[in-house]
Amino acid sequence: METSTQNADNHAKIPTQTFLIPFFMIAIGLFYFSFQLFSDFGVDLQGVIAVIFTLGVAMATVGARRQAIGVQDRVIRLEERLRMHQLFHDDMADRIGEFTTRQLIALRFASDEELPGLARKVLADNISDQKAIKKLIQNWRADHQRV
Repeated sequence: METSTQNADNHAKIPTQTFLIPFFMIAIGLFYFSFQLFSDFGVDLQGVIAVIFTLGVAMATVGARRQAIGVQDRVIRLEERLRMHQLFHDDMADRIGEFTTRQLIALRFASDEELPGLARKVLADNISDQKAIKKLIQNWRADHQRV
């Protein structure tokens, strides 16, 4: 899983695009408004402002998508851990915490019958590549709910 340790001083994660992009766009808008209000030069900045706002909206869209995928990955991790607790009845039940999020995301496609053996192989061979794990799956379990 994560290799860095967390404590009260470093645990906060601030998604920069969530806070800076709206602030940046408002600041540019205010700059444009004040420039137009107090300018006697007649300089047309509308094209520059439009490009800046377009870039801001694009960055905000990408940031929102990244956050949605991050939440979805956490849900998949939880779902697969619960599934493994139901299916594993041997020493593998104690090793569920060793799986990385990426491994769990790839393993979600394995059928219930195939999952215990495939999970054992993934841990034994230390397979971390999602595509490699997916190629090992024989009985595919579809995930039609992926966003």
